[in-house]
Amino acid sequence: MLFDSTVRRELARSFGATLVVVLTIVITMMLIRTVGQAAGGVVAPEDVVLVLGYSALGHLPTMITLSLFIAVVLSLGRMYRDSEMAIWFSSGVGLARFARPVLRMAWPVLLVVGVLLLFVWPWGNRSSTELRQRYEQRSDLSRVAPGVFQTSRDGNRVFFVDRASHEGSDGHNVFILMRKAALESVTAARTGRLEVIDGDRMLILENGQRNEIDTAARTRTLAAFDSYRVLADERSVREASAKPPRTLATLALIQDPTPRHQGELAWRFGLLFAAANLLLLGLGLAATNPRRASNWNLLFALLAFIVYFNLINLSQAWIAGGRFGFAPVMLVLHGGGFALALALVWWRDNGTTLWPSSRKAAAA
Repeated sequence: MLFDSTVRRELARSFGATLVVVLTIVITMMLIRTVGQAAGGVVAPEDVVLVLGYSALGHLPTMITLSLFIAVVLSLGRMYRDSEMAIWFSSGVGLARFARPVLRMAWPVLLVVGVLLLFVWPWGNRSSTELRQRYEQRSDLSRVAPGVFQTSRDGNRVFFVDRASHEGSDGHNVFILMRKAALESVTAARTGRLEVIDGDRMLILENGQRNEIDTAARTRTLAAFDSYRVLADERSVREASAKPPRTLATLALIQDPTPRHQGELAWRFGLLFAAANLLLLGLGLAATNPRRASNWNLLFALLAFIVYFNLINLSQAWIAGGRFGFAPVMLVLHGGGFALALALVWWRDNGTTLWPSSRKAAAA
């Protein structure tokens, strides 16, 4: 009882501290990226907090898995350096005996990871995608703040509006600079409004003039107009009929087992299986020499996590592409990871003692 409570308490403290550090680093990076996307016109500035929250929820299972893995390695590594492991080993407690308190501490965390992966992950992706699509469906003119030059998403047009209506679809004193191949045109109009014609967003300009320069032919054209149409968005207003698999519920993916859906299922269940396998793998990777003040075990643990996580992403791509089946990939990847973790724990328990005894027997 004393052994189990001591190990669980040590792991819980280490997990809490590691999770705070990982969350701080990752959320700071996501905040910088989200603010950059808002500045580039990918997301609405007023939706930055929502997009950040949905992104954080999507990455939370990975962060929890990494924090739990690092907590096991750090806690047991400290016990190795402080010679506590030597005391437990001399008392007849093997390394495999540590799996019980580790799993007892980690099972609620694994349950949270499973809920996040199977339910929260698709909901967060779906909500984030809806926010982005809603903002992308707005016209280039509606994104322009009065008195500010704004570049369109394709980079071929620059807009300037002196005054805009409250709805954002009408503008006054509109200026548009367009570049396409060898043509460069400057269009100025007194008013402009947005209309949807045959699924395309058209900007209707009135009472203005257009100055077009053909750099290849070295010609210049100046024309005045009463009404002029400009394509404001090259993409149709119609939404895509096929939703990304990451936005679909887990039950919907299971009911429609296409390769893309099975690839998404392999990622969700794969990360959950990886979280359990990494706990056992951390038991073996935490071993260190107390006479050497080094953190090589932590470095190897981080490398193992990166390799495992990349293999999960690679398996998702293989299954979605139809190269391999769902069951064989899951069995080989995660079954192999479980076998490797058990072999490493067994080697830490018996390998270093069986090797000298076998060498002496061979010498005799």
